[in-house]
Amino acid sequence: MNGRQREWARAFAPASSSNLGPGFDLLGHAIAGPRDEVLARRVSTPGVRITALHGLPLALPSDALRNTAGLAALRLLERAGAGFGVELELHKGIPLGSGIGGSAASAVAAVVAVNALLDEAQPLDVLLDCALDGEALASGARHADNVAPALLGGLVAAFERPVAIAAPDWLYAALVTPEQVLETRVAREVLLAPYPLTDLVRQTHHLAALLLGLQRGDRRLLREGLRDVLVEPRRIGLIPGFTAVRDGALDAGAFGAGISGAGPTLFGWFEGQAAAQRGAEAMRAAFALQGIAATALATPVAGPAAALLDRDEGEGSGR
Repeated sequence: MNGRQREWARAFAPASSSNLGPGFDLLGHAIAGPRDEVLARRVSTPGVRITALHGLPLALPSDALRNTAGLAALRLLERAGAGFGVELELHKGIPLGSGIGGSAASAVAAVVAVNALLDEAQPLDVLLDCALDGEALASGARHADNVAPALLGGLVAAFERPVAIAAPDWLYAALVTPEQVLETRVAREVLLAPYPLTDLVRQTHHLAALLLGLQRGDRRLLREGLRDVLVEPRRIGLIPGFTAVRDGALDAGAFGAGISGAGPTLFGWFEGQAAAQRGAEAMRAAFALQGIAATALATPVAGPAAALLDRDEGEGSGR
């Protein structure tokens, strides 16, 4: 890095929707709208300290080793061999336990902000690896189906080396989040029993149809693919009103609908923004008929990537 070092940087990472029917722990896409922001400041004391948290009614751990953003930032400093520490200020715009990647967004925003302070910016694969360390605190596993789309944007297959999947520009998602917290660890516990081979074969069939439908822009294949016969049946009981809301999305013209991530957010895929907005309202109304308040949004499936928002006048490259 040439010239004066950067002293601070602010970055955001978007919410994300994962699993997407048959793509459990594999598929995810970024969401345009809700996001987390992290302000990172360079300090001389080594390590990471969290100085403030905004946007949530509850306290999160301020110890970096117990906080998703803090641990991700710490791992990045270690990987880069940085000779300084950072203070982090977190601005949460994504509710926790909602199924739209709140913990992943915090971790990704942190590594993007801290990366802008390094003398030598680290490549995306290092940022991904460090963000996964943070995400694992919340989910108990290093799966990248929220981290990868938040970092890279768009629709992603979260292999060991994530692969971007081109989504048709007319493909939009409706997402409706009820006023309920559902921790990922709890949602995963209901999946522990063995699965029949016939269900595994059917799930593979749906995943293949979904991927081919995306590749070809084939609406019939999208309808065939957006089905989950493994995970969804075991999680329905964790989300009051699930069946009515899913049916509301299908009645509104969705290609398919299901649980976003671990839930309780539900999603539906639609052709065009207007259709997704109508679908989102139909889903929100279905929750309301069950006596459950919910928020709704429509987003392109090809949502934005994490990025720097602002930084001081130091020279050199950021992310």
